[in-house]
Amino acid sequence: MNVTATPSPNSTIVLEIELPPERLDRSMDEATRRLARRTKIAGFRPGKAPRFMLERVLGPAAVLDEAVELLIQAAYRDALVEQGIVPLTEASVEVVQAVEGQPVIFKATVQVPPEVTLGDYRSFNFAPEIETIDDARIDQVVTELRDQNATLRPVEDRPAQNGDFAVIGFVGSRAGQPFEGGSSDRMPIVLGEDRLIPGFEAHIVGARVGDHLEFDLTFPADYGEASLAGQTAHFAVDVRELREKDLPPLDDEFATQMGDFKDLAELRLAIRERLERSALDRARHSFSDRIIQYAVANATLEVPPILIDQEVEVMHDEFRATIARQGIGEAAYLKATEQTEADLHKEFRPRAEDRVKTLLVLSRIAETDGITVDDVAVEGEVAAARRRYPGDAKTLAYFDSERGRNFIRSTLRRTRTVEGLVDAWLAAHPEHPALPHLEDDGKPAIEAEVASSNAAIGATDPATVLDLAEPAGNPV
Repeated sequence: MNVTATPSPNSTIVLEIELPPERLDRSMDEATRRLARRTKIAGFRPGKAPRFMLERVLGPAAVLDEAVELLIQAAYRDALVEQGIVPLTEASVEVVQAVEGQPVIFKATVQVPPEVTLGDYRSFNFAPEIETIDDARIDQVVTELRDQNATLRPVEDRPAQNGDFAVIGFVGSRAGQPFEGGSSDRMPIVLGEDRLIPGFEAHIVGARVGDHLEFDLTFPADYGEASLAGQTAHFAVDVRELREKDLPPLDDEFATQMGDFKDLAELRLAIRERLERSALDRARHSFSDRIIQYAVANATLEVPPILIDQEVEVMHDEFRATIARQGIGEAAYLKATEQTEADLHKEFRPRAEDRVKTLLVLSRIAETDGITVDDVAVEGEVAAARRRYPGDAKTLAYFDSERGRNFIRSTLRRTRTVEGLVDAWLAAHPEHPALPHLEDDGKPAIEAEVASSNAAIGATDPATVLDLAEPAGNPV
C-alpha cells in the first residue's frame, strides 16, 4: 500500500492511497461471501450463491462496489495508523480508480486537529491595573446602602418629581378605541426611569395624588410591538399613589444596623477593605484576560470548522439556559425578535471561533510549560459536581463519563496555565502588590452554565480532541 499525505486548507489532510490489484482480488472474494449470506436467491442455500448469480440479481457492479467499500474501510484505517493521524470526523472519500486487475486508487480528505504554533506569551509590556479606592468610592457605597435601606412615605405636601414612586391607572387608545396591552388599573413606576413609552413619565411629573391627566404620545419607530411602532396614542391617566424615599440618617446607629460595627468609621473601614479586595480580584481577572489575548494574538493556527460548529452549539445551549432563567422560552424569543435559529448561530459564530482559538492556544501553552492535572483533582471536581447538581442527572452522567472528565481536566489545566503566567510575572516584579488567586474565593473551577451546556450536547473539549477522537471505521 502506498500512502501520500498532503496538508490542505481548514486543517485537513488529503490521503491518496494506492492498493495493489491482489488486494482487490481478495476483497472481491470476501464481498461475494458477504453478499451471498445476506441475499436470498432461489435454488441456493444462504451464503452459497456464486458471483454471477449475485450480479444477475443485484446488478453487474454489486460485487465490485461491495469489494471496493470493504477495501477502502480497511485501507483507510491502516493509512491512519501508518501516518499517525487521528481524525476529527469521518473522511470524505473519492474513488479515483477501481477496476479489476488494476491498482485501486482513492483519496480520503480527513479533518484533523489544527497545528498550533505559539508566538511570544510571556514578554508582554503591560501590568495589572488596580483601581484606587478613595473616599468618594466609599461614599458611593454608603449612599447605596442608605438607598437600599430606605423606607417609602406618602407624598402629601408637593407635586410628583423624578425619583418618586407612583402608582397609576391608565387607558391607552387610538381613534377612540383602547388597544391591547395599553391599560392597567394599578401600574407601579419610578418617575424618571423611563421604563414605559419615552415621554410618558414626564407628563406625570408635577401632578398630585388624585389628579386625572390626558395626553397624546407617539410610540418610537422601533417599538417592540409592530402594530404600535410610530403610531400616536391617547392616554388617560389617574395618579393613585405617590411615595418618596425616606433615607436613614447617616450616623453610628445606621452603621450598627448594617452589621457588627460599633460606629460609622468602622463601617467605612470595612467597606474600604472589601472594595480593595475586590479591586485586586478584578485586577487579576483583567490581567489574566490581557495575557490570554496577547498569547492568542501571537499564535498561528487554523481552526477546523467542526470545532467552531460544536462551540456554536455550546453557546446556543448557554443562551437557552440564560433566557430560561428569565422565564422566556426560545420559541417565544425567536418570534419576538423575528429571528431564526440560523440567525442565532450566525451571530454566535465569530465569538465561537475566538473561544476555540483561546482553548487551543492555552492548551498548547500548558503542554509547552508542562502543566498537568492529576486524577485526584479531577475526582475532586466530580465530587463537587455531585454536590452542586444533585438533581441534574444529565450533567452528572457527563461528568462521570470519560468525555466529561476530560472536559474537567482540560478546564483545570487551562486555569492553572493562566494562573502560572500571572504568578511568573508577579515573581519577576516583586515591587508589585500581591494579587489573590482566582480560585482563592472558593468558587467552583467549572462554571455551572458551561458545564450544563457541554453536558447537554455531550461536547468534546477542543483541547482534548486528539485524545478523544478515534479512527473512523467507515470513512464515507
